[in-house]
Formats: sequence, structure tokens, C-alpha cells
Amino acid sequence: MKRILTIVAAAVLTVAGCGGGGAGGGSGNRISIATGGTTGVYYVYGGGLAKQLSAGIANTQATASVTSASVENIKLLASGKAQIGFSQADTAADAVNGKDSFTAKQPIKALARIYDNYLHLVVSPGVNAATVADLKGKRVSLGPANSGTQVVARRVLEAAGLDPDNDISKQQLSINESVQAAKDGTIDAFFWVGGLPTAGITDLAVSKPDMKIMDTSDVLEKMRATYGEQYVGLDIDLSTYKLQGGTIKTVGIANMLLVPDSMNEQLAYDITKTLFEKKAELEKVHPEAKKLDPALAQQVAPVELHPGAARYFREKG
Repeated sequence: MKRILTIVAAAVLTVAGCGGGGAGGGSGNRISIATGGTTGVYYVYGGGLAKQLSAGIANTQATASVTSASVENIKLLASGKAQIGFSQADTAADAVNGKDSFTAKQPIKALARIYDNYLHLVVSPGVNAATVADLKGKRVSLGPANSGTQVVARRVLEAAGLDPDNDISKQQLSINESVQAAKDGTIDAFFWVGGLPTAGITDLAVSKPDMKIMDTSDVLEKMRATYGEQYVGLDIDLSTYKLQGGTIKTVGIANMLLVPDSMNEQLAYDITKTLFEKKAELEKVHPEAKKLDPALAQQVAPVELHPGAARYFREKG
């Protein structure tokens, strides 16, 4: 009987610890933030957000978790294993439409568009490749499985007339693994989609200053024509990574903070409010938080704003 009572008590504590109701609820809020790899912006930004949510919303404990990023994050939200997820806009659009990486429409809503991601097509030192098409026959990492990076990488290669499964020697490495492989000379190039700067690429540029980031503007219009206007042209100032060469043009994709559509409205409101009211603190964690803007934040179509987030933006005019 004592053992049975112990099991029951443990079960009660487990349920109590899984509260997801409004902020300040008696059971509290346990919030898992699905981010990305440890040297990417999602993880750094997510860690800063977790700290602010834990400090700013009563009875809330938020933590940032390492993931493969966009696709996995949305699946974690849909399964209830995460309560907030970072995602690229193209992957989020696929999710609400139930296409490509998703076999059905995913039950997600957006809190905000937060900043833009930049496609980094990094070429290892000594490798002769000036355009995407030049990657034919080369060893290329497309990013980890279930990542937004891989979605974009495959679309970039296809726009350049290459088959991602047959025209390159394909690898699926995380940003950390890709950087190490480029240092070791075991890959010729890798794709990474992230904010500026991305710590892993900064690290690579310091140790291998003869690395290159490729201009990918030649594939942009084909990508827009095929997949939509969520792909835009952006510039990377190479001095961000202390590289020579001025500015290169690349493909850009907006980032969003997503939540399950079942999230309590008050909790979604409180998270959105904390995000914007603690902007200064988040900027100290990563400079991409400077891009937070209430007007831009509402541009999340085709994903719908969560009612709690929409209420916050209405109050702010």
C-alpha cells in the first residue's frame, strides 16, 4: 500500500508540474522553448527569452532546448512536447498548409515575427566554387534532418538545376558539425540559415580566414517563383565575420515565434508582452533582438496570430 501511495503521489506531482494555463495559475507554467543548435542564434536567443519569461511571469519556469530547429520545433509544438518554438517563415507556411515536410496541417499559431534569417552558403578553404551550380560533385552538408536549413538548402540547389540527392555528396550535419568538418577539410561546403552573426561561423572565420560565403542571389527569383514571396534578397556584410570582400547578396527568410494553437490566451499574451517589454535585456543576449518591432511582428501570414498575441498588439495600437 505504501508503494501504491508513493506512485500516486508522484503522478500527482507530475501533473501539477505540467501546468500550461494562464500565467499565475496555481499549478504554474512549465515552458520548453524549442530552439536549434548551440552555436546558432535560435539557441542563444531562446536562452535569453527563457530567463526573461521565468523572471517576468508569475509561477513560470522556462527552459531552452537544443533541437534540429524549424521542422522539429513545429512537430514538438504539435505533440505538446514544447510550448514555444522558433521557426523560419517558409517552414511555418508549409506546416499550416500541410505540405512538404508535413503530412497534415499543424495546429500552430504565431506570437510574432522577430528577425530575418540569412542563408550562409559557406565554402571551405581551397575549394573552387563561385556559384551554387559549381557544387555539383562536391561534398556538401545540407544541415541536419528536420531543420529549416535543409528545407532551404534543397530548394536552393534545385533552383540552380542540381538534384540534392544525386548531384552532390550529401551530408546532414548540424552547424557545430559542419564548422568542424570545414576545419578538418572533410566537406567542401555547407548550408546554414541563421541570424547575424552566427557564433559557429564566426569561429570558423577566425580559424580559417580564407573560407568564403557564397553569393546566392542568382537563385532568388526562381525560389520566389516556385515557393513564394517569403524568400527575399538580403545582404551580408562580410565584416560581420571579419572577412574581406565587402558585401554579398543572399536569400533571406523571416523568423517567427510559434506556439500550439491550444495555448491559453492569457499565457500567450504574457509571453508576447515579456518579449517586447524585455527587448533591451534580450539585445544584450544577441543583437538580432534589436529587430523586434511591434508593427513588423504582426506580419506572420499565412500563419495566424494567436489571440493572446493579437490582444497585446491591439493594446499597443
